[in-house]
Amino acid sequence: MIVMNAIHIEGLKYAYPDDTLALDNISLSIPEKKKVAILGHNGSGKSTLLQHLNGLILPQTGLVEIMGSPVTKKNIEKIRKSVGIVFDNPEDQLFSTTVYDDIAFGPRNLGYCEKDVQALVEKAMNLVGIEDLQHRPPYNLSLGQKKKAAIAGVLAMEPNVLIFDEPFSGLDPYSHHQFLVILKTLHQQGHTLIITTHDVDMAYRWGDECIILNQGKVLAQGPTTLLENKELMKKAKLKLPSLYSIFEKTSLKPHSVREAKSLLDALLKDYDLLK
Repeated sequence: MIVMNAIHIEGLKYAYPDDTLALDNISLSIPEKKKVAILGHNGSGKSTLLQHLNGLILPQTGLVEIMGSPVTKKNIEKIRKSVGIVFDNPEDQLFSTTVYDDIAFGPRNLGYCEKDVQALVEKAMNLVGIEDLQHRPPYNLSLGQKKKAAIAGVLAMEPNVLIFDEPFSGLDPYSHHQFLVILKTLHQQGHTLIITTHDVDMAYRWGDECIILNQGKVLAQGPTTLLENKELMKKAKLKLPSLYSIFEKTSLKPHSVREAKSLLDALLKDYDLLK
């Protein structure tokens, strides 16, 4: 079976007006329907890279392709329909007087009839569980509710690729869990999911792959077992995953607390049988 790349980048460079190089010859590919975590310390180039993925910033040098289409001024409408970005601060995306109108903005802007707009809005609200908020003004919502409304606004555009910039920052444990459930549902529906995060533990248990950035360059891309590489993580100024550090000198390699608990329960059961 041929696997298509959702994103393909070759030789991407980007410098700010003061000549600071934010991205330095980035080349990478992300296959469709993968869960990918992009990690790096502040200033590593994560946010600048994200903004290239739906044309908020156009390439100065190099190539960016989304689902086989180059990110160019000519293709910008097609690209922004294919790629949805949810920013760290949801208030950057919420501006209408009601949650419903915020979510409806994208489809209306694309020229959908109001019947289709309503269907898309209701589908998006149902997926993130905010039907009861549709008549509320966004500024009156909690941070978790605002993030859900921002996600619904992106989902209403029916993108293939969904990108989340630090999606868990500022969330309480319950909202954190709710967002993981939303991400799981979106992945099951066939979306390609990309997140940026400082949370190595989250990336380790969640991602199919990871991309590690440092000073505008790709240090590494591959399975999340890359996060177990001490020298690589030191160079990236990131910490090792906590579970890996705990189980490093054993044959056990759990990626989540649930996996760790299952392994330990099995060991304790075997120990009890030997007594």
